[in-house]
Amino acid sequence: MTSALEKAAILVEALPYIKEFYGKTVVIKYGGHAMVSDELKKAVLTDVVLMKYVGMNPVIVHGGGPDITAMLKRVNIESNFVGGLRVTDRETMEIAEMVLVGKINKDIVARINGYGGRAVGLSGKDAGLLQAVQKKGRVKSPDGATELVDIGYVGEITQVNPDILSTLKREGYIPVVAPVAVDSQGQSYNVNADTAASAMAVALKADKLIILTDVEGILEDRQDPGSLISTVTKQQVPGLVERGIIDGGMIPKVECCVKALDGGVKTTHILDGRVPHTILLEVFTDRGIGTMVAE
Repeated sequence: MTSALEKAAILVEALPYIKEFYGKTVVIKYGGHAMVSDELKKAVLTDVVLMKYVGMNPVIVHGGGPDITAMLKRVNIESNFVGGLRVTDRETMEIAEMVLVGKINKDIVARINGYGGRAVGLSGKDAGLLQAVQKKGRVKSPDGATELVDIGYVGEITQVNPDILSTLKREGYIPVVAPVAVDSQGQSYNVNADTAASAMAVALKADKLIILTDVEGILEDRQDPGSLISTVTKQQVPGLVERGIIDGGMIPKVECCVKALDGGVKTTHILDGRVPHTILLEVFTDRGIGTMVAE
């Protein structure tokens, strides 16, 4: 009886959040350790299916860097990075597209369908969803100046055409998007998944952008998980960067959150994808989890 009452209490706690987010769009950047562990894959994707069944409109944008690196290693191609971006020649781009679109995307779709959802896999090339131009890498010269260098087929998004996503939403499907974009000449580009998720959240006028990562969120002290900062305003971000509290790989994630807020997304969240059901904890409970980056 106690267990049943506890379950009932959880449902009652979730009710106002289900009501608040009914019909709303949530863009989820799916990446990190949550894409490696089968247990966490199931936790994340069943969360997404539940969101759809209670009336929300989740959209998944996934990464796949480790899988790309592993496939390149299998074919004896070395992975090189400039400023955190993969140097992508033509052969590397072909392999990246194969892994992102043909392997990872379809695995996610199959899992969602297996958990009772209805998912459709897309890349940014479908219906012109993600338009891009070539992005340059940034390196520091010996005198400390920043130089732009050619890093190949790495894309910077110039436009999002969300019509196909709106159609899928209307028909009850969960879109799963691989971050491969295309330019006006039909050339494919590898796009950072955080950036793609942020741009799509803006284009869809999403209520939430959720970025799954491999840390608890923004920590006051990186050695102390208990120093989690639960809320950061976008006005606080520059100061936190200057103090080194936001640094390394967290900087581009926070920048994506700020861009989403500037584009009209209501709230953005950086969550620990290593925690089972972290999305449900954030969306449907009083506790929340991770760091919210807000206006």
